[in-house]
Amino acid sequence: MELLLSKPAVVALAVIGALLAVCASALRAGGKLNDAQARRLNLAGYVAMGVSMLLFVLAGLRGAPA
Repeated sequence: MELLLSKPAVVALAVIGALLAVCASALRAGGKLNDAQARRLNLAGYVAMGVSMLLFVLAGLRGAPA
């Protein structure tokens, strides 16, 4: 659990989520993905960012350095 609450893990999830969201938009604009595929990839990005925020909050509540 401590590994998930570590600062590198929290930041990595946020960056991965942001990259997925950007890729969804870029690939959709380039015609590589249809609307449904882009929506799913965008959702995956937002889920990763949401998990990152949740872990950040949990780390703060536990007093662990985030």
